[in-house]
Amino acid sequence: MAAIRELNEMGIKTIMMTGDNEQTAQVIAEESGISEYYASCLPETKVQTVKELKEKNKTVAMVGDGINDAPALATASVGIAMGEGTDVALETADVVLMKNDLSPLAQAIRLSKRMNTIVKQNVIFSLSVILLLICSNFFQILGLPFGVIGHEGSTILVILNGLRLLQTNK
Repeated sequence: MAAIRELNEMGIKTIMMTGDNEQTAQVIAEESGISEYYASCLPETKVQTVKELKEKNKTVAMVGDGINDAPALATASVGIAMGEGTDVALETADVVLMKNDLSPLAQAIRLSKRMNTIVKQNVIFSLSVILLLICSNFFQILGLPFGVIGHEGSTILVILNGLRLLQTNK
């Protein structure tokens, strides 16, 4: 339930699809903080729902553990299987969570967002330094040794910026 809350706080909409009946699905959804759910789903219903969600939202991650989830896992943008699930679900999924715990999922999403930001910073910085060095070489402002030092120094700064990903933020 904490993982669902974290995902919702991150702006990630969580939807439950279950083969259980409407009453059971409603109780589980309320207890776990899920606002939208689909009950009495057969495997083909789950696949169709995932396709519809992909049309609306472009990216859909599906978390499942059973043989009935395998087709929907394959259809989703990212299929995530729970570690104690069936072999079919584990083989079909793109990602396998070894423990039946969704909290690493929120952590992975946060880390990937940080990584995207740092990669963009590094690309922009590297291209800027290279452009600056090309211009300074073209106008003969900087000698070759200083150009090499500038290039290698920028490489070190890119590496150090990337190392920020090792910091643990909760």
